[in-house]
Amino acid sequence: MTKPNETNDAISRRAFIQRTGVTAAAVAAPMIIPARLLGANAPSNRVRVGHIGAGRIAQGHDMVGVAGSDLADVLAVADLDSRRAASGKTRVEHLFAARNAPPQKIDVYTDYKQLLARSDIDAVTISLPDHQHAEVALRALRAGKDVYLQKPFTMTHAEGVMLRDAVAKSGRILQVGSQQRSWGPNEQFRKAVEFVRSGRVGQLQRVEIGLPIDPTAPDEPQQPVPANLDYDMWLGPTPVVFYTEQRVHPQGTGRDGGPDVQSRPGWLRNENYSLGMITGWGAHHFDTAHWGMDMELTGPSKIEGKGEFPPHDRIWNVHGKYHIELTYPGNVIMTVSDELPNGIKFIGNEGWIFVSRDASQTASDPSGRTTSLKSLDASDPKLLDPNGVTVQMPHSLSHHKNWLECVKSRQQPLAPAPVAHRANAACIVSWIAMKLQRPLTWDAKAERFVNDAEANAMLTRPERAGYGALTLARTFSKV
Repeated sequence: MTKPNETNDAISRRAFIQRTGVTAAAVAAPMIIPARLLGANAPSNRVRVGHIGAGRIAQGHDMVGVAGSDLADVLAVADLDSRRAASGKTRVEHLFAARNAPPQKIDVYTDYKQLLARSDIDAVTISLPDHQHAEVALRALRAGKDVYLQKPFTMTHAEGVMLRDAVAKSGRILQVGSQQRSWGPNEQFRKAVEFVRSGRVGQLQRVEIGLPIDPTAPDEPQQPVPANLDYDMWLGPTPVVFYTEQRVHPQGTGRDGGPDVQSRPGWLRNENYSLGMITGWGAHHFDTAHWGMDMELTGPSKIEGKGEFPPHDRIWNVHGKYHIELTYPGNVIMTVSDELPNGIKFIGNEGWIFVSRDASQTASDPSGRTTSLKSLDASDPKLLDPNGVTVQMPHSLSHHKNWLECVKSRQQPLAPAPVAHRANAACIVSWIAMKLQRPLTWDAKAERFVNDAEANAMLTRPERAGYGALTLARTFSKV
């Protein structure tokens, strides 16, 4: 139960350990707080934030969440595309002006390392393609910054282990953008979790996750690299390949006359930069499923899956249709399929509870499927009676505000690194099962496949010289 002295948007370290089962080792590192946030007037001090990435998710979500809070100032925006970097600065200025907040003095960078070098920035949001998450987050931790990292946590499982451990060692606050934990105003995900963990469906037997897919398309021809884009740094640890807009992000003009940051970027559909919807939407839904199952720090023991993939040499080559079965502790069977309604259904011996985003939000599902299910639904309306709930989760209507509050309090946020890593790991092992199309056995404690060298080799990837989180981590360990 939430105690009266616990805030709605922040969860104490003790409560976090009790509710999620995070071991002491995961939170044992000292909770370092920027000196400027200390002192008699600390409650009035605002967190100084830098935004790394100024594309679709940054301008439509992360900048909105930070600028919409009264807890932060924004000092800088960085993007490898100079047009997007300048547009991001304008976006933040407009967001602050819209709520009559003091104007922001915002510097613009095309190299995020210059932003990280600033000692006056306390924290950063990282809103980048998946293949860049781990390296940039590791550099941010090394620079002493707290981090809001877009999902999925990392591109590979090996990066996830490395980053989770680096967060614990650094003592920094890291929140992953699994915002269904802070979904408002109806808070249906939190409510669904409370109902399930309070035993409303009886003994949990099955979980069904419905995720969308992205279509493929013929390859577009090679194009000159735009003068406004540092393409080599954009490729990061991935192989050098020719530039075409289809591979990266739109270079056209958006509805506001600036660069197009509304359209879905092409990198979401290329396996060098994203695993597809299995991690795109999957990072959200697996996280909610683990939350409701009370299995946030473990994983499946068996995985079997099938998936359709375009030719690997095609630019848009992420998975198409798929079906995956995972076995969790207690013999709970999870089914993940593009044929299921977009959302999560918890099925027990006394009924089921389904939860999804509101219709207007789920419209971003490219498949455009419709369902008669409500965003919070059940086999019997009585299962959704708010009276008598015995397990309560912390309330939060703003994922970014929860993060900013935790930056100041040094309490653990709602979606910390250990939890985010496990949700992402389940997505990644599902992708590996889709690729290999044979049964796999997973040791959730050791985080390795059992007696399967081929599958274990897919837990990591080579890194191009000069880039890569795993190479960087080895370099840091020698310093």
